Amino acid sequence: MSGLYLVPTPIGNLGDITFRAVEILEKVDLVLAEDTRKTGILLKHLKIRKPVRSHHKFNEHRALDGIIRELLGGASIALVTDAGTPGISDPGYLLLKRCIDEGIHIESLPGPTAFIPALMNSGLPADRFVFEGFLPHKKGRQKRLRELLAEPRTMIFYESPFRLCKTLEQLAGTLGEERKASVSRELTKVHEETVRGSLKTLLDHFRENTPRGEIV
Repeated sequence: MSGLYLVPTPIGNLGDITFRAVEILEKVDLVLAEDTRKTGILLKHLKIRKPVRSHHKFNEHRALDGIIRELLGGASIALVTDAGTPGISDPGYLLLKRCIDEGIHIESLPGPTAFIPALMNSGLPADRFVFEGFLPHKKGRQKRLRELLAEPRTMIFYESPFRLCKTLEQLAGTLGEERKASVSRELTKVHEETVRGSLKTLLDHFRENTPRGEIV
């Protein structure tokens, strides 16, 4: 089973891990993890003992050649992130692209990703949507927002709780205060919450109620 395996991990509730994900994690030679401590907790919960190596946005460029050599030598490697699916607003794209270029076997497992349950919870049209991930923090942010002004589909963003109000304010300024929207946080966790309404309503709510946790 040599090759690269992209293994989604739970976004909160550990019960969301799939049988196939567990099977792959049990069989591979090595696990590449965005945060070895968080992945270690998951593996301990699953009673899986495997070598775990750090692989994140700060080291993925310099680690790439070594990983490719291992894969070409017949190793089986799983790539996981802290939560969700590798490569979606998380490390993974560079390694995936290089494996494709080198003709290395790749398997991407289906599994948890935060924006799908958030979209379902939102009550907004789900037949056509666009995933924007994180908006640029500074440079290019206003340009990106202006580009989205004519976007008719439901738009999905990730955001940190610390920038949420600022982002809602900017979205309201660009798209209009009455634009219908939804904010989900802490999905699949004990304090899961979804707030729906106009951008102005959401902004007022989170100015009064400090947001915490992962935001979609």
